[in-house]
Amino acid sequence: MKTLPVLLLMLPLSVYAQSGNFDIEFEADKPWVEIAAQLPPYPKAENLVEFSVSSATRNRHFIDTASLSVGSDKVVRYTVVIDAAGGARNVSFEGLRCDTAERRLYAYGQPDGTWSKARNSQWEGIKMRSLLSYHKALFEDHFCPSGTTVRNATEAVRSLKRAGR
Repeated sequence: MKTLPVLLLMLPLSVYAQSGNFDIEFEADKPWVEIAAQLPPYPKAENLVEFSVSSATRNRHFIDTASLSVGSDKVVRYTVVIDAAGGARNVSFEGLRCDTAERRLYAYGQPDGTWSKARNSQWEGIKMRSLLSYHKALFEDHFCPSGTTVRNATEAVRSLKRAGR
């Protein structure tokens, strides 16, 4: 009969662990560590999917779907291509953290198809009030729906393609 009280005491812990909250609580205690970002191949036209930022800009914004990844550190990494209304093209490899609403620039694309690592690459807050912020559009509409990180690159690509229709 002495085992019954012990079993009853363990029951709440068992239910808590099965609910999935146990893992979340345990993970919250660990400090966040960023994994090393690997530069992707330079974007190809056939892998670009356009996404909308705002009617306030005439620039066209694209994500290179071949470069999209979601790391074990929960950073969504991607190559963005921006075609400016005046004809210029900007290419950059970046990361986005949904948990903190931050972005990071890893590298700039060069016209010859190579990458140039960004100097002073640090995490910065996303400008949520700006209508011209493509980071805001990616955060709210594609990579961090409801503030949570997409599970994988397939889910992110699906969101981008669905919005492009």
